Amino acid sequence: MIDLKFLRENPEIVKQNIRNKFQDSKLPLVDEVIELDAKARAAQQEADALRGNRKKISKEIGALMGQGKKEEAERLKEQVAKDAQRLAQLEEQEAELQEKVKNIMMVIPNIIDPSVPIGKDDSENVEVKRYGEPVAPDFEIPYHAQIMESFQGLDLDSARKVAGNGFYYLMGDIARLHSAVISYARDFMIERGFTYCVPPFMIRSDVVTGVMSFAEMDAMMYKIEGEDLYLIGTSEHSMIGKFIDTILKEEQLPQTLTSYSPCFRKEKGAHGIEERGVYRIHQFEKQEMIVVCNPEESPMWFEKLWQNTVDLFRSLDIPVRTLECCSGDLADLKVKSIDVEAWSPRQQKYFEVGSCSNLGDAQARRLKIRVTGKSGKYFAHTLNNTVVAPPRMLIAFLENNLKEDGSVSIPKALQPYMGGQEKIVQK
Repeated sequence: MIDLKFLRENPEIVKQNIRNKFQDSKLPLVDEVIELDAKARAAQQEADALRGNRKKISKEIGALMGQGKKEEAERLKEQVAKDAQRLAQLEEQEAELQEKVKNIMMVIPNIIDPSVPIGKDDSENVEVKRYGEPVAPDFEIPYHAQIMESFQGLDLDSARKVAGNGFYYLMGDIARLHSAVISYARDFMIERGFTYCVPPFMIRSDVVTGVMSFAEMDAMMYKIEGEDLYLIGTSEHSMIGKFIDTILKEEQLPQTLTSYSPCFRKEKGAHGIEERGVYRIHQFEKQEMIVVCNPEESPMWFEKLWQNTVDLFRSLDIPVRTLECCSGDLADLKVKSIDVEAWSPRQQKYFEVGSCSNLGDAQARRLKIRVTGKSGKYFAHTLNNTVVAPPRMLIAFLENNLKEDGSVSIPKALQPYMGGQEKIVQK
């Protein structure tokens, strides 16, 4: 959510930003906000004047009563009663107008960074850099579900009976590999100075609307029936929510946290749920990283966060590339975003395994995350990034470490988390 004062003073900048995001249907909202805000401020000014006049008249009534001028005092009392009635109307009107302004401001997209490439959708995202040499082996690489099943490590049929499409059972070495990757990612981030955290896996609606747009909320979140609770789609939601309605001291920044959680997503939209496989699913586990910092340091932390993911994947011998998200592919709260994509030898192309985002002060404004320092109070900046999200990451891991005999080699960095195993073999 952008600053209302900024919108009021720079409506054309806000409109051009909307055009850059190819959301022209939202252009009328800018003028609507300005009009509603003007009415709200006018109501507030009239109400303030009535409150000030009420104090003045109250003193006059007291003086008149002391002088025995009861009739004049009664006339003033009648005026006070009329003013009180008008004040109540104005306060109600002001509250309604402010609520309308707030609801519209929640829909107007955040101002994107000038460096973001302009494009309509993810097909116009821009490759930044490749890390590691992508390899296509001489032998055929099976579909990832087949690789997992060859180790008796995946049971989709039983999961479908229990929960429906988009769920899975991981078994044996594949399940152990899944847990090993999560544990390795946790320690990887701790070694880089992040504080480990296991957050709540459900959050209230005020946190949901504080961390994401309404469109994202509808497409992603599962609501608990009869409760003001939602299952998290990523631990970023509850990790940023940890700071709701707080005032941090400058010396407490940056807050750098890495968190583990299960994640739950509806996965609405064009992609749908795969019939077989674990690429797009309703439930998965994830290691996340978030930063709460001052505005001057957020560009630096943005670079550090996506680099962490690149370094982790390279430590497991998986080639990756970074992709700059274009304007039309950015969610409304995001200022800038870079996706990390892993190489798929089977498809001979890259696919997304993580996303790093700088949200500026958008989440902080919604959640009232403030900082107090020498220059006064201001809103913090928030950033988030995926460390690793198996089982999707396992697709890249298995394909890149699969041998011709059907075994999968375990990189040295991961071997301690696999009981010293150097490879897993088919059952």
